[in-house]
Amino acid sequence: MDYFEKMYYGRDYRRIAGVDEVGRGPLAGPVVAAAVVLPRDGIKEKLFDSKQISSKKRELLYETILSEAQGVGIGIIGQEEIDRINILQATLKAMALAIGNLSSPPDFILIDGPHGITLPIPQKPIRKGDQLCNSIAAASIIAKVTRDRMMVECHQKYPQYNFASHKGYGTKEHRRAIEKFGVCELHRKTFRGVKEYL
Repeated sequence: MDYFEKMYYGRDYRRIAGVDEVGRGPLAGPVVAAAVVLPRDGIKEKLFDSKQISSKKRELLYETILSEAQGVGIGIIGQEEIDRINILQATLKAMALAIGNLSSPPDFILIDGPHGITLPIPQKPIRKGDQLCNSIAAASIIAKVTRDRMMVECHQKYPQYNFASHKGYGTKEHRRAIEKFGVCELHRKTFRGVKEYL
């Protein structure tokens, strides 16, 4: 999982950030990206793609990453902007914001997925990067826990949708709630499964 970090540290880069996002597919809520700079020798816990571990394990790793990382940045793009600029552009913008919110800028970026970010920093997009690269896996955990916590808070305002359970994804329960209650301000109005109920 540290192949890419070792390769680019071997090319004299000194501060490498992994970047990932969570929330491209949901029908409601923001897309959240995180950028993480791990210590050069990694952290004590084994990292995994956030989708492959339990929420309890994610929470534990989240705290470990926050305490041991050399830098963590978060970027959040809300549902209104997602509707305005589309989910791909919103994702890339959230990633750029996450990089910008690091305490010190990186000199190299490892990105989950096939797309680069419009920043004047050398970078490497990596398909399935969250399964291949420690710093991207760490970013996926930070982004996932951050977004999940936001959606639990949204549940307090809109309990009828049960956002605390499905986090805005298009589950049967969520789709039934949209049919019954209509859409709320958190829903992505341009997404199939929502726009039909406007």
